[in-house]
Amino acid sequence: MSNLGQFDTDFYQSNYTIDNQEQNCNDSNAYENFYGSRKQPAGEQPPSAFIPPEMLMSPGYAGQFFQPASNLDYYSQSSYIDSFDEEPPLLEELGINFDHIWQKTLTVLNPLKPADGSIMNETDLTGPILFCVALGATLLLAGKVQFGYVYGMSAIGCLGIHALLNLMSSSGVSCGCVASVLGYCLLPMVILSSCAVFCSLQGIFGTVSALVIIGWCSLSASKIFISALDMEGQQLLIAYPCALLYGLFALLTVF
Repeated sequence: MSNLGQFDTDFYQSNYTIDNQEQNCNDSNAYENFYGSRKQPAGEQPPSAFIPPEMLMSPGYAGQFFQPASNLDYYSQSSYIDSFDEEPPLLEELGINFDHIWQKTLTVLNPLKPADGSIMNETDLTGPILFCVALGATLLLAGKVQFGYVYGMSAIGCLGIHALLNLMSSSGVSCGCVASVLGYCLLPMVILSSCAVFCSLQGIFGTVSALVIIGWCSLSASKIFISALDMEGQQLLIAYPCALLYGLFALLTVF
């Protein structure tokens, strides 16, 4: 106790004393003596459970353990493991082909160019959606908020042309193909709406320009339809309803 009094007064004071430490040491020694007397002598072995003779291994055993070798041919020929090189590109899985989009755009821009029926018969809505958004954006730049009219007339026009083509053609056509063709042929109307941003089309120049654009769009759409559906000699019959549809877009653009 005299040694503890020499410690710094700021040291944490507790109720633990040397007497307690000596008492704990005595208790631990008594615990070891009590349980140590119950231990078996060193020469005696504890009773062991029954072990089959075949599981016992002699110290002089020199055999080899079985180590299964991995079969690399199995993993290489497994159908569940495909390399990334064999997977198709993401744009191809989504049905987006920029080469076909460019070819369709050139076909629309050049009404005299023959259309490829295998490409035009695809259900590609990337270009139509882009051109519809571009038409609404150019109308918005001209001070006309007509997005609802553009989408509404596009949907109603696609349904009407789809019903008409199914009545006129023997093979039939899908609604997605009709929407794709009509959407691509909306590109000249986007050019007209772009001109409306810089100058007014309410006059003779605007009227003539609108008529030219309507004829351009309807001629391109009818050319693609007769090429994709094998409807030779019926281009004028298809161009007339297409001209009525694109005439509505021209009215939105001019007025």
